Amino acid sequence: MNDLLLVAKNVCKSFGGIRAVDGCSLEVKRRTITSLIGPNGAGKSTFFAIVAGLYAPDDGEVWLDGERIDGFLPHAINQRGLFNTFQIPHELRNLTVLENLLVAAPPYTGERLIDLVLHPFSMRKAEDEVIGRAEKVLARVGLLQLRDEYAKNLSGGQKKLLELGRALMAEPKIILLDEPVAGVNLTLQKDILEVMRGLRNQGVTFFLVEHDMDVVMKHSDRIIVMHQGRKIAEGDATEIKSNPAVIESYLGG
Repeated sequence: MNDLLLVAKNVCKSFGGIRAVDGCSLEVKRRTITSLIGPNGAGKSTFFAIVAGLYAPDDGEVWLDGERIDGFLPHAINQRGLFNTFQIPHELRNLTVLENLLVAAPPYTGERLIDLVLHPFSMRKAEDEVIGRAEKVLARVGLLQLRDEYAKNLSGGQKKLLELGRALMAEPKIILLDEPVAGVNLTLQKDILEVMRGLRNQGVTFFLVEHDMDVVMKHSDRIIVMHQGRKIAEGDATEIKSNPAVIESYLGG
């Protein structure tokens, strides 16, 4: 099996003549927590949006698990195993925590009216299986005790865990996280990071944008640095902290 899960080659994107991403090439290995860092305006968010299918690149290629995906719509990329979460969670506020996960589950046999009429027992079994899987996911992200709570009543950190749980319902290969611990209290930061490490050990790959350098340096397997739309460095925490180009452009000595 190829060790590389996500590969970007010379990706470019401009807005009104401004080059936000300028020939960026990078790779994300399987079963890793890889962080993308850089100063404001470096092109990180735009690059993430291209990978997730929210923008089509002007040039370049994006490959997921050996298949080219640049230009695909988000739902098509989701179907191939890549999911993204947002800095501001997009929970379904008036549904319960459990219902939020059920809505995120892939379609199952029995969702059509004709299946309800012709195969009622099969439908009930499929529904029970999805509920059971949702409860297992909630246990993995530490929210099982809140399964019947309305999502709007969760704290900011709990909502981020809920978004992570919704992504897990589709058994993803890779999850893109936009500032997963921003605005979260220290206790829930620890919970989120522990969940990520546990899932990484179970085979899920994480690719995240994060501005908290303490989190990045302590919890990343690999760190990629962008500046002015390009990758300027890559390595582990020790290599990044000692890289002259990174110190000059971002870490500030």
